[in-house]
Amino acid sequence: MTPQIPGYLLSFESIVRLLVTIIALGLIWLGAARMPASAKSRYVTAGVLSAAPIGWVAVAQYLGAANTYFAAADTAVPTVLFGLLIPLAVASIALWRSESIARLVSAIPLHWLVAAQVYRVAGGIFLVLWADGRLPWQFALPAGIGDVTTGIVAVVVAALLARNVIGAHRATYAWCLFGIADLVVAVTMGAMTSPGRAHLLAFETPNLLVTAYPLVMVPTFAVPLALMLHGLVLWRLRRGAASAERLAAA
Repeated sequence: MTPQIPGYLLSFESIVRLLVTIIALGLIWLGAARMPASAKSRYVTAGVLSAAPIGWVAVAQYLGAANTYFAAADTAVPTVLFGLLIPLAVASIALWRSESIARLVSAIPLHWLVAAQVYRVAGGIFLVLWADGRLPWQFALPAGIGDVTTGIVAVVVAALLARNVIGAHRATYAWCLFGIADLVVAVTMGAMTSPGRAHLLAFETPNLLVTAYPLVMVPTFAVPLALMLHGLVLWRLRRGAASAERLAAA
C-alpha cells in the first residue's frame, strides 16, 4: 500500500535536494580551483565529477518516483540497499583508481568538507513527520535527532579546523564517528520498521514513507553522500597524519 505523501514533504525534499546538489558541485569546483595541475586537467576532472552527482540524483529520482525501492512485506533484501551501496562502491573505486580525482579531493579545504554536512539539519523533517503521525518514533527520533546534531556540530568543528585550534583534528574524528554511527542507526532502524523480512518494530505504524518517493531520496542520495563525505574527511585526516609523521622523522 503506497502511503499518502503530504504536500509539504514534496516541497521540502525538492528544496533540500537542490541545495545538497549545489553543495556537492561547490566542493568539486573548490577543489578544482586549488588542484595542483594544468587548467585543462582541472576543468576536465571537475567536469567529469560534476556530471556524476547530477546523473546520480537524476537516476535516484527516476527510480524512486517509479516506486522501484518501495518495500514489500515479502521482500528478502530491501532494494533500497542497492540504491545506497552502489554509489558508495562507485565512489570508492573512483577515488582509488583515479589519481586526478584523488588530487582534486585532496585540494578541497578540510573544513569545507566538514561544513558541507550542515545539510544534515534537514533530517529534522523526520521529527516533523513523526509529530504528524506519519513515521514511527523508533526510526524518526534517533534519525532526526542524530542528523540535526551532526549538522549543527559540523559547523562548530569546521570553525575549529579553519582556525587551526589545538584538538581540532581529534574533534573531527569524534564528529565523523558520531555522524557515521547516526547513519548506521538510521538505516538499521529504517529496515527494522519497514515492511520486509527485517521488520521487527512498529507493526502498528510501519515506516512506509522511507522507501516511497520523495523520502526515498534520503537513503539513495543524502545518506550515501554523507557517508562519502565522512569517508573523505577520515581519508584526509589519515593522509595528513602520515605526512606529519614523515616530516617528524625527517
